[in-house]
Amino acid sequence: MLIDLNFNGEYTLDKVVEIPAEYYRDSDIIALSKIKIEGKIFYDEENSVRIKSLISGDMTIKDSISNEDVLYPFSITYDDTIPENLKKMNEKLDLFEFLWENIVLEVPIRFTKETDLSKFSGDGWKLISEEDKVSNNPFGDLLKDFDKKE
Repeated sequence: MLIDLNFNGEYTLDKVVEIPAEYYRDSDIIALSKIKIEGKIFYDEENSVRIKSLISGDMTIKDSISNEDVLYPFSITYDDTIPENLKKMNEKLDLFEFLWENIVLEVPIRFTKETDLSKFSGDGWKLISEEDKVSNNPFGDLLKDFDKKE
């Protein structure tokens, strides 16, 4: 989706874009809804191409604890100068590449909707929360002594 940058005033964005599956096939994204982008493209005081936009959609990713598919809604507020490497020949902006780069940055490293960790246990082990890890650490006394030496 190329946007001609030879415009007067500003270019209004109000588009719905579908990202082909081959883009996210080798990523942590399992599925991606249609992406909504709203905003404007304009030239700033330095005559640089600037974009102010809201990018939103839903991605399906794996839950970090249960390993089940979960829906992860995202919303990106972008307000910056467009990098020169995104501008194409003849003063055109590939909006698709811009969208994809920003969506990839939104994929969380860890995400879970699980609140009841008690069902994740086995013979001699159980999954605990970060808070329990700190408060119920059998090595807590040793760690206190270690922290004092620094």
